[in-house]
Amino acid sequence: MEFRILGPLEVWDEGGEVSLGGRKPRALLAVLLLQPNEVVSADRLIDELWGEDSPQSAAAALRVNVSRLRKALPQDVLTTRSPGYVVRVGPDELDLHRFERLVDEGRSLLARGLAADASERLRDALSLWRGPALADFAYESFAQAANARLEEIKLAAVELRIDADLALGRHDELVGELEALVGENPLRERLQMSLMTALYRSGRQAEALDAYKDARRALVEELGIDPSPPIQELERAILRQDASLDVEATAPARVREVAERSILVAITHEQRVDALLAVAEALVRHPPRVMILARLVPDAAELRSASAWLEERRSALEARGVVARAASFTSTSPGEELARLATDLDVELLLADAPDELLTEGVPDAQLTAVLAETPCDVALLVSRDATPEGPVLVPFGGAEHDWAAVELGAWFARAHQAPLRLAGAAAVPEQGRRDASRLLSHGALAVQRVLAISAEPLLTPPGEEGMLEASRDAGLLVVGLSTRWHREGLGPARLRLAKEATPPTLLVRRGLRPGGLAPPVALTRFTWSIRP
Repeated sequence: MEFRILGPLEVWDEGGEVSLGGRKPRALLAVLLLQPNEVVSADRLIDELWGEDSPQSAAAALRVNVSRLRKALPQDVLTTRSPGYVVRVGPDELDLHRFERLVDEGRSLLARGLAADASERLRDALSLWRGPALADFAYESFAQAANARLEEIKLAAVELRIDADLALGRHDELVGELEALVGENPLRERLQMSLMTALYRSGRQAEALDAYKDARRALVEELGIDPSPPIQELERAILRQDASLDVEATAPARVREVAERSILVAITHEQRVDALLAVAEALVRHPPRVMILARLVPDAAELRSASAWLEERRSALEARGVVARAASFTSTSPGEELARLATDLDVELLLADAPDELLTEGVPDAQLTAVLAETPCDVALLVSRDATPEGPVLVPFGGAEHDWAAVELGAWFARAHQAPLRLAGAAAVPEQGRRDASRLLSHGALAVQRVLAISAEPLLTPPGEEGMLEASRDAGLLVVGLSTRWHREGLGPARLRLAKEATPPTLLVRRGLRPGGLAPPVALTRFTWSIRP
């Protein structure tokens, strides 16, 4: 079997293309292939396939489409597994998996100085793309979100291939391609740096310096921030004609970690900034990250004072040893602007205050909906308290996809803050025939140990919000995952009560498409990354 999603959806078997039937069975397979070999719940499938217009008989309609798809595929490819379905994909049967394997091999070859082999391997990887991913579902929300991340990892692979070609002295032939890529991605500093390098090595020093000016202008005008230290240092090296820029001086080629690893802190209430930065500062210190502060104001009259205030906060962070950048600008659509900023800067986490309106009814307003729907990275909303986040980190854990996102962020904070990590689940209810969650909690704890080499303590609590509220009383931070159905259900009554009544500061986490802050650099060209085994 061969499954192809890097272009229009296709399935091939024994040299021929498999007919998948109508649009709904095809869409069903597309959703399942975005999480191959993992159970996708029936609720999520209904949500992805029908959205808010799902009929009352959606569960029955889903079963009908599952049946149709099973008839089109070989036996045992699509199986039922509570609480949903799983499509089984063997090694290299999915083009996305082959792409990621070839990119990993290319990166490894480049790091070993084998630039020619690396370039060839990366070209093989990129040749698997037949157009935009899932192109035949371009107007479906599930495909749009996935395509954004897939295009991102494709561009990261292109950047690696350009690194290899630069190491091989192919700068002359790269200039045209890089000019086109920079035109399409003017805020992507790694491409700007490659263009500057290619121009300089081609004997076009003045144009290389002009390219830096264009990059700086785009960043200042679009985002209100200066270029990062690496690209500023490259400009200085070009000005002094540094010999290290020559091709011979760069061999053997090394993989450059040019792109900043960063988190974006969205400040909406100046009086709550200390609580927000108390969480953010721990996250950017271990492992080291850049903190990007964003302050959006509704009109120009507030901009000057907001910028001055933000610069004071940035300077205070720098004085404490935190690398920080700041951006402030006017916006009448702050949710959309924050999502765009997080996308353009390729951050690993967007951290913001939980709006008061969310804690009233448990339903996000239009601006928060834009942030949650359009931001590719994880989003964490802080419900601050009078207490600072000192003490154990508590994560309610039920094994769902959104719970893993909460575990990842909770583990990141616990490691950075050198605090105990506790995974909480329901105790047994023998009279109802319900066993405790200890086995599931051990599964989560093993995953945390495997990735971080830190322990996660299992904690059994009485079922329901009362038990979790009691367990949180001695915690320093409570981290709760948002269901993938947040846009339809909001927080839900249980999470809303925890957000309102829990003793410690509480983070509400919506899982994103891009790898989170715990992901190693080599995972950044992978479609998904998780601490799940």
